[in-house]
Amino acid sequence: MKTNSFSSYRIMRFLCQSRNYSGGVPLDSIPASKRKHIPTSGTYPKGFLASSVYVGVKPSRTTPDLALVASSTPCSAAAVFTKNKFQAAPVTVSRQTLSDQSGNNVRGIVINSGCANAVTGQGGIEDAISMSQAVSACFSSSQPPSSTPANTLVMSTGVIGSRLPISKILSGIPSLHQSLSPAHSSWLAAASAICTTDTFPKLLSTTFTLPSAPQITYSLAGMTKGAGMIHPNMATLLGILCTDAPIAPTALQPLLTYACDRSYNAISIDGDTSTNDTVAILANGAAGGSPQLSSADPTTPDFQAMQKILTRFTQQLSQLVVRDAEGATKFVHIHVMNAKTSADAQSVAASIARSPLVKTALYGKDANWGRIACAVGYTDGLSEGAVIPEKTSLSFIPVDGSAELKLLVSGVPEAVNEERAAQILEAEDLQIQVDLETGTEEGNYWTCDLSHEYVTINGDYRT
Repeated sequence: MKTNSFSSYRIMRFLCQSRNYSGGVPLDSIPASKRKHIPTSGTYPKGFLASSVYVGVKPSRTTPDLALVASSTPCSAAAVFTKNKFQAAPVTVSRQTLSDQSGNNVRGIVINSGCANAVTGQGGIEDAISMSQAVSACFSSSQPPSSTPANTLVMSTGVIGSRLPISKILSGIPSLHQSLSPAHSSWLAAASAICTTDTFPKLLSTTFTLPSAPQITYSLAGMTKGAGMIHPNMATLLGILCTDAPIAPTALQPLLTYACDRSYNAISIDGDTSTNDTVAILANGAAGGSPQLSSADPTTPDFQAMQKILTRFTQQLSQLVVRDAEGATKFVHIHVMNAKTSADAQSVAASIARSPLVKTALYGKDANWGRIACAVGYTDGLSEGAVIPEKTSLSFIPVDGSAELKLLVSGVPEAVNEERAAQILEAEDLQIQVDLETGTEEGNYWTCDLSHEYVTINGDYRT
């Protein structure tokens, strides 16, 4: 009877959060458990606009499949890209655009969903260039698209190995540009348009000040997409960030790289690194002021403050991806403390996060801490003496503020209260704490469990 009840629960849960690759995210069909993550309003950066239209990349007309985020004035820009050897055409083209513009004079980012434009040869490169030039031409009426210098970044997401229906996309770009708006509804629709197997659009915004100009309120907004094929090796999946703070490219790139190393590069769902991974940030300076962010000098108070603000923001944004992981039932924070080096701490956390045995145990609500210890022990690339079994401790940290459940203390197993462990593992959120006691550094990773639903979703991804 217990097995039947367990199976019925899984079936019902799958039906409630089932995903359609090509369908996107109709806002009226978002699962009730995910609606709490969708903002009802936002504080968007001055001068930035968003829009979305349906052009026919996806077979379903229920949601848009082409989005644009643009600034009314030229921006500084920076990006981080996938390290997958099969880099998609939009990755190649956007990298070249940033190089050609020296990180300046970028006006926007155009994104299509439904087709990744990856492993598509020279034709795919030409399609991505055409997308960029067509949008860039909308900002300059003096030149035809074919001769307009590209100042728009391009992103694509969807099935690998298929060419874009480029004529449909190009015919929809004028309408996309004309519908640009600063309204929250436009931002939310654009965040929905870039989704594939996501069950909800991922959009955040915030305000902040900098030490040199406390009287000026700046804004930062971001949208991201992803639910599967998520594992860091640069930034992971697609992310679009915008701010009205004046930040020069020489500072913007190191700020973004630092933030992504501690956010997008610290999440894992299934261990796969996509061909299209890109996170880009635009800064138009529309809010004014002259903060000390004109160079990549990490010692200035403004730079340090901006580094913390951007890192925290990208952590919050990237964690929405984990919360929407394909088939997942758990959001897991892995915290490694007292490590010999920060690199050791991060490597140990990553090893636990990508362990299929740890993830399946979490799905089954099984306090099988031996799998965690195993993942700590086989971590590659650690410094000498980074892990000493006799010093290592493991714990579950409940999110409700109650006492931690110690599993292993200085290499000695605890008598685990299985009833208490089951209560902790019943919750959606969990923290796994690893104390190495070999130093003073720490690392963090965010991951999920691995379920039957993940196999089902990815077993018929194209069908």
